[in-house]
Amino acid sequence: MKVGVPKEIKNHEYRVGLTPPSVAELVAAGHEVAVETGAGAGIDFDDEAYRAAGATILPDAPAVFAASEMIVKVKEPQASEIALLEPRHLLFTYLHLAADKPQAEGLMASGATCIAYETVTAPGGGLPLLKPMSEVAGRMSVQVGAHYLEKEQGGRGVLLGGVPGVAPAKVAILGGGVSGINAAQMAVGMRADVTIYDLNMSRLAELDMFFSSQIKTAYASKAAIAAAVKNAHLVIGAVLVPGAAAPKLVTREMLKTMKRGSVLVDIAIDQGGCFETSHATTHEDPVFEVDGVIHYCVANMPGAVARTSAFALNNATLPFALKLAGQGAEAAMRGDPHLAAGLNVSAGKIRHRAVAEALDLPFEPA
Repeated sequence: MKVGVPKEIKNHEYRVGLTPPSVAELVAAGHEVAVETGAGAGIDFDDEAYRAAGATILPDAPAVFAASEMIVKVKEPQASEIALLEPRHLLFTYLHLAADKPQAEGLMASGATCIAYETVTAPGGGLPLLKPMSEVAGRMSVQVGAHYLEKEQGGRGVLLGGVPGVAPAKVAILGGGVSGINAAQMAVGMRADVTIYDLNMSRLAELDMFFSSQIKTAYASKAAIAAAVKNAHLVIGAVLVPGAAAPKLVTREMLKTMKRGSVLVDIAIDQGGCFETSHATTHEDPVFEVDGVIHYCVANMPGAVARTSAFALNNATLPFALKLAGQGAEAAMRGDPHLAAGLNVSAGKIRHRAVAEALDLPFEPA
């Protein structure tokens, strides 16, 4: 199969769909790979590294799309990229359509087959292609939260771990999934006072055993979340409903009870965010303030640590890319229902029920 890797063009996105080692694997399997010039520059791979791996370097995105059958990306296609898609194309990337109806309609109009990393499932449960970026975002959330708690950044002037004689900051993590547990690991490591909130009691029991006395766990009732928000210095939104829009757990009224200079980090912003006052931001302009509370809502958080993120993502996506390239989209999905769960759009139709419901569009199974 002819595989194409365009350069990412979303604001401050430095990751790349395929690293040179991944290209080498596809080439060794008999596939042709075309890479847009400069696609790997953000993670310090020049064109020569891709040539050495067996790729052909093309001058721009239109050339890559024209030469390829499967397009492998990181972030959702921008308008100029959607315009390059044709019915013959297979798009393999993050889409996050539940919060982006214009993108969904553009992909439907293209006629392309679009498989979203974030809804591919695993035999034992979970989302294997979302997991590595959830790990990165979870760990980053505490890092950026600690930074914006600094007075110079507009924060409350609180050191996350405190010092002898001064209590540490209170960190509330909403959601005990992959990003939540990674956030907790970092916050615990920085000696913060950490509580994880979740609706799944079995998950809370697992977390209680995993962290022992290092954290507290609490059932995520509305009252508990309201109390958490009021008392916390840093609130991390880490909830996920696969394919669907994130639930709004923190309302504007709750926000008004927070301490001035407190920080919200919304990891769920790709799916619309879990704070009522959230809206997507960029690495160029990452924060905004509402009622004295700082909001960090960058929609591609892992892009800030692009090299780590690109390798982590490729480790997860490469086996699926090899399967799609080797068998073709239809055969690969027929043989693997977990890969088929990643199908969001094909032949102008929405193929994922949660996406269709979130966008109020008709759902038609493949």
